[in-house]
Amino acid sequence: MKNHLVAALAYDGLCTFEFGCAVEVFSLERPELGVDWYRFAACAESRGTVRAAGGISVQVPHGLAMLARADTLIIPGWQGVDVAPSAALLRRLVAAHERGARIATICSGVFVLAATGLLDGKAATTHWRYAETLQQRYPKIDVRPDSIYVDEGSLLTSAGSAAGLDMMLHLVRRDHGPRVANQVAQRLVVPPHRLGDQAQFVARPLPQDEAARLSRLMDFVRSHPAQDWTLASLADRAAMSVRTLQRQFQQSLGMSPVDWLVRERVEVARQLLETSTRPLAHVWALAGFGSEESFRRHFRLATGVSPMAYRRQFGVAA
Repeated sequence: MKNHLVAALAYDGLCTFEFGCAVEVFSLERPELGVDWYRFAACAESRGTVRAAGGISVQVPHGLAMLARADTLIIPGWQGVDVAPSAALLRRLVAAHERGARIATICSGVFVLAATGLLDGKAATTHWRYAETLQQRYPKIDVRPDSIYVDEGSLLTSAGSAAGLDMMLHLVRRDHGPRVANQVAQRLVVPPHRLGDQAQFVARPLPQDEAARLSRLMDFVRSHPAQDWTLASLADRAAMSVRTLQRQFQQSLGMSPVDWLVRERVEVARQLLETSTRPLAHVWALAGFGSEESFRRHFRLATGVSPMAYRRQFGVAA
């Protein structure tokens, strides 16, 4: 990783937050980490000033020739899903990939990468609002609308704006290991690894009174995960019938109350594994799992790894 150069693509109408995330992760000096940190450069089709969201301007010092030198290229969003990238930009991206550079996109930036043809036959994601458009426009891509990010080796794609941080922390983890990635996440005050998928963020409106009761129930359960919750006790707490509770969870979250409860308990366990050295028996009890077997099974289903493997990768001692 010595002298690894990360180049972020700027453009007129630049997505300020996405670009700022790339700057935050890769451009700041981090001598306390004790590793060869990245070099960072911003480039655009034409050097000079580009307009960015929020009425601000960004001075870009490099042209597209920088893409020929970069080891990692970040495309932080794009001008719009219906704005075609230039042939010159597409040629540069293909050439960079052919010489071994990796390319990572955030949100609508995937449409630039898709236009190169490099994603044909591969999996990719984007913001849930754009997933159907991406699949229709590029049917050879395996679009994963529920994924926060997708890693195809030298090609990575991420969902909405904040998911770009998850993807970039994943790159740091690939390059420098979990200890360094965890420290960077701590500096950013974000989780080193988020569970879940985009489906939980899609708005599904409920009647106001029902939504309020459901919200209060969810807040209470999150504060008391170890309580012996059943469908009946959840419904009683929300002052609803069991049938109404199940219907509203499906309408608002796309899952059953039990599935949501398991997800929340896995999230509690994940945080405990990351931030404490408590024995596993304490972890699964505090998270509300009835047995160690149930805890291990649900945790592996949600994360893809065992609790101990997760702690080794993301815990405070990693």
